[in-house]
Amino acid sequence: MTQPDDLFGDEDYPAYTMGRAADIVGTSPDFLRRLDELKLITPQRSAGGHRRYSRYQLRLAARAREMVDQGTAVEAACRIIILEDQLEEALRINAERHSG
Repeated sequence: MTQPDDLFGDEDYPAYTMGRAADIVGTSPDFLRRLDELKLITPQRSAGGHRRYSRYQLRLAARAREMVDQGTAVEAACRIIILEDQLEEALRINAERHSG
């Protein structure tokens, strides 16, 4: 069984509420909702239906915020980040196939 302390070390554990996530990223809850609508991040829901974000999702949101702050449309920023992550995953899989 996973201990609670171990969960907070997990990059994908939804440890942060929307308000806390917005504070960490330096943005508004509305911006996080928009990233969810654009399918950049899909927060998990608590038993009460509240959004919960992981550290990995916060990193993606921070990347999006930086791009938007530099003048990129939020839709374009999300698409770019999604494509970058897909490319990174494909390169990782390719490297694993060639090293084994």
